[in-house]
Amino acid sequence: MLSPVEMVELWRGPFRESVHSGHAVICGPGGQIVQAWGNPDQVILPRSSTKMIQALPLIESGAAKAFGLTQQQLAFACASHEGAALHSQMATDWLTSLGLGDKDLLCGPEAPRDREAKFAMIRAYEKPCHIHHNCSGKHCGFLTLGQHLNVGPEYVEPDHPVQQAVRDAFEHVTGMESPGFGVDGCSAPNFATTVHGLARAMAYFASAGAGDGRSRAAAALRDAIIAHPVHVAGEGRACTRLMRACAGRAAVKTGAEGVFTAIVPEKGLGIAVKIVDGTTRASESAIAGLLVQAGVLDPTHPDARRYLDTPLKNARGTEIGRMRSLLG
Repeated sequence: MLSPVEMVELWRGPFRESVHSGHAVICGPGGQIVQAWGNPDQVILPRSSTKMIQALPLIESGAAKAFGLTQQQLAFACASHEGAALHSQMATDWLTSLGLGDKDLLCGPEAPRDREAKFAMIRAYEKPCHIHHNCSGKHCGFLTLGQHLNVGPEYVEPDHPVQQAVRDAFEHVTGMESPGFGVDGCSAPNFATTVHGLARAMAYFASAGAGDGRSRAAAALRDAIIAHPVHVAGEGRACTRLMRACAGRAAVKTGAEGVFTAIVPEKGLGIAVKIVDGTTRASESAIAGLLVQAGVLDPTHPDARRYLDTPLKNARGTEIGRMRSLLG
């Protein structure tokens, strides 16, 4: 079995203090491996990096059209957001349009990750709601699909028609049968695949557009993510920063436990990376390096430098080291 390779290093003065290793794959338009690091066949849980796959049935079923969803809502359905006012209001308005409320979301309540929203809630002695959960957009999409299919409200159950539709789409675009699933932080099933399978899925989105309804749905979601990066993550987040730095040339999506994906339409490339220790700082640095390798991120852009060669400062603001991507 191929071992993970070093992808990100941290230096403190003259000492290489830490290193993060992982697996990564870049796939071409046909799903073939263009370049790989570590073990392409490593089985992983992709976590939120596959929300665009989970949103495919929302469009291909006709639900998105029937409910008149906007491109911003399609982007929001793929989001791991900050719970900023923009995000919580979008979730509230979406639920209202369905005749539903906060408690119909099954993701659970979560404090906003947006500082302004979080502190405003604390000052007002308010409690977090389901709409503030970073996955509330995805769950609004699940509820919309459920209403369209006229099925029951327990949409996170693995045998529910909503999740069965998700699994069908997932196995099609990854090109393999999933070996199983784990329950995600938002209570929905998260289907496993390999790093190659995940990159193959992103390549499917990269080349999507013509052909059947699923391909057209993938293109619509890809384009929505690229057009509305702040709806997908939030100000200051790596996904939003890197997509803006790529200037419309790539869709980028994070997942928990060190997973990141990218879609590069102009070259038909799909990218997947998994940091084995699950560290977000390392996956952000690694995906930035892979976007540089793909030729869609200028390594001199300030938001590229932020992740490719990050200064580490102590409490006094003194630079005491660097974090560097070994991939770009």
